[in-house]
Amino acid sequence: MIKIENISFSIGGRKLLDTGNITIPYGHKIGVVGRNGTGKTTLFRLIKGDLELESGQIFIPKDASIGDVKQEVSENDLSVLETILAADEERKALLKQSEIEQNPERISEIQLRLEDIGAWSAEARASAILKGLGFDEEDNNRLCKSFSGGWRMRISLAAILFSQPDLLLLDEPTNYLDLEGTIWLENYLVSYPHTVLVISHDRNLLNNCVNFILHLEDTNLTYYSGNYEKFAETRMAQLESKLSEIKKQDKK
Repeated sequence: MIKIENISFSIGGRKLLDTGNITIPYGHKIGVVGRNGTGKTTLFRLIKGDLELESGQIFIPKDASIGDVKQEVSENDLSVLETILAADEERKALLKQSEIEQNPERISEIQLRLEDIGAWSAEARASAILKGLGFDEEDNNRLCKSFSGGWRMRISLAAILFSQPDLLLLDEPTNYLDLEGTIWLENYLVSYPHTVLVISHDRNLLNNCVNFILHLEDTNLTYYSGNYEKFAETRMAQLESKLSEIKKQDKK
């Protein structure tokens, strides 16, 4: 899904990334961890192409869709449910085309594709996601602009989860969720059918829904197998081994 090859990136003369090769297979759920300010969010922006690398390359399949929660939804005149449904751009385009298409063969192709992407169950899927994030049926029909900023962030999260991109990038998604919403998100990500990268300080989230850890430290990325607890154990053993070796050298 992602190939990182010898990338380097600096901001204001400060080196944030200077790392070797990492390959992330399709379908992996990865927690991205590291101290604040080390460049985790910058890494996401590089993956999306919002920033340009100094050197090296990040390879992502050309036809792969990338999704993230950019910001809270705008104060539009759409209802919450309409906003979520509009996030699936392919479905929206196919439905619009089906209304005007005259060619019988093309109409058949459109209908088959709509069936493949579950277009007819879309409203039920969107409602289920919204319910998991704390919205009830009455909320679904309210205008987005009637909600506070924190709830509009939840709508943005629901929209990107509904669209199911091939590569889902989540940056501290539990910051605007309560406990029930966080538990629901954990369960949703476990069964998410595509690749997920999530930046989080929530250890429960990283223990319950990821199976790999990408650790950013001293400009270097290291890929670990297992959840956060397994990563912490492996990391501690590495540090203890390194400390032991330093003591031996000092004694010598």
